[in-house]
Amino acid sequence: MQDSSAQNLVSTQSGNLATGRASISSQSAGTAPRLSKTPAVSSGPLESKSKLSNFQRMRRLIAEDPEWSLAIVPLLTELCIQHIVTNFEKNPILTELLPEHQQKVLSRLSPDLPLTMTANLIEDESYWRRCSTKRWAVCHVAKHGGSWKRMFFERHLENVLRLFIPGTTDPNVILDLIPLCRNYIRRIQMHQFLPPVRLPVTPRAGEQSDSGSEGELEEPAMDHYQLGSLVAGLYHLEELDLVYGVKDCGMNFEWNLFLFTYRDCHALAATIKACHTLKIFRLTRSKVDDEKARILIRSLLDHPALEELDLAHNLIGDRGARAAAKLLSHSRLRVLNLANNQVRAPGAQSLAHALAHNTNLISLNLRLNCIEDEGGQAMAHALHSNKCLTTLHLGGNELSEPTATLLAQVLSVNTTLTSINLSCNHIGLDGGKQLLEGISDNKTLLEFDLRLSDIAQESEYLIGQALHANREAARQRALNPGHFISPMTASGPENSMG
Repeated sequence: MQDSSAQNLVSTQSGNLATGRASISSQSAGTAPRLSKTPAVSSGPLESKSKLSNFQRMRRLIAEDPEWSLAIVPLLTELCIQHIVTNFEKNPILTELLPEHQQKVLSRLSPDLPLTMTANLIEDESYWRRCSTKRWAVCHVAKHGGSWKRMFFERHLENVLRLFIPGTTDPNVILDLIPLCRNYIRRIQMHQFLPPVRLPVTPRAGEQSDSGSEGELEEPAMDHYQLGSLVAGLYHLEELDLVYGVKDCGMNFEWNLFLFTYRDCHALAATIKACHTLKIFRLTRSKVDDEKARILIRSLLDHPALEELDLAHNLIGDRGARAAAKLLSHSRLRVLNLANNQVRAPGAQSLAHALAHNTNLISLNLRLNCIEDEGGQAMAHALHSNKCLTTLHLGGNELSEPTATLLAQVLSVNTTLTSINLSCNHIGLDGGKQLLEGISDNKTLLEFDLRLSDIAQESEYLIGQALHANREAARQRALNPGHFISPMTASGPENSMG
């Protein structure tokens, strides 16, 4: 009897122990223990042994960490995606994935991956946005067609070109980029071209330089970097904006650093002639004289796509202006900018003669030249027959009352001009009054800049009021185009019968 009671007590304690351990294990697995309202019933030896074996099996399956839970175990897809990201440089897997998995991989890829791998593989804009913002603090993506990938490659190419030193830098640094960026480059904007390194000449035997330690500099064996091979590989290039100069030269300033040589000019002329997709060509602040301008313009005659030519802030005179006038008759040019050059009356007369018969040009900028009244009157005569020009800038050209008189006659009949600039001239009081009379009959001119032109304040105020009325009428026409119909259209055959 005693042995039987002792055996039952041991069995009961073993069952209670197993139940307690199982409840602890259940709590460690993240599940709350179940509370029984009835007291535990003592079990026999077989039941206790079965519970003990179940408890041991559970201990083998559940981790020892009390914070362990099935919720923190990553999914297999997440493990695969992380593995792809980690080994992407060795094994770039992207197009084979589902779209939602591609987005997860792209969001985790490093922006420092080699361009040879990512250029023609990744089209996702968010990835190129991360690459751009990490590299440049200021990013105007709107200037690059709203495309982050295009902005990245255009600025990357410009940075490489800006630091290229002819004769020192390996040309393959640029040529190797062509297969990577040819489909994304639309514009090249270069405001620095580094010249070749000029080494001091080794003095001959028995000769010494006057400066003692500084020898004469050797002439460079070649000029600036030639863009021909690069532009030929860019199938979608539309804009070329160049300045031959050096930025941040500091104490190493020399005028030769800002020299656009004849070899540069001939090479550039051949480049733009062969680029049939080019729409905008700008070459400013590069000391382009008449001869160089003629070389460049000759290569643009009958160009199939050119729409804008900007040669502002150079040394172009009347011969260069005559070449530009010829270009107006042999191209589809819509914008011509010759601001801040050396064009005088003969050059302006040539441009005016071409303008009188032109049907494409919409903007002409001749500010900061010296065409004087002889050239200004020629321009006014051309505007009598021209029906396409909308913007004319003649500021700072030594114009006076005779030009204002003819221009006032033009304003009373011209219906295409929307913006005129005559600032910084000598129009005078009488000239201002005549311009006021001319604009009183004009309903299309929206901007007329007459600052610092010596006209009366009253005339300037009344001209401003007339322009304000024109702008308001134009705004109303844009808001309600159907309400502004000609009388003939409004009456119509059916209305005339009634």
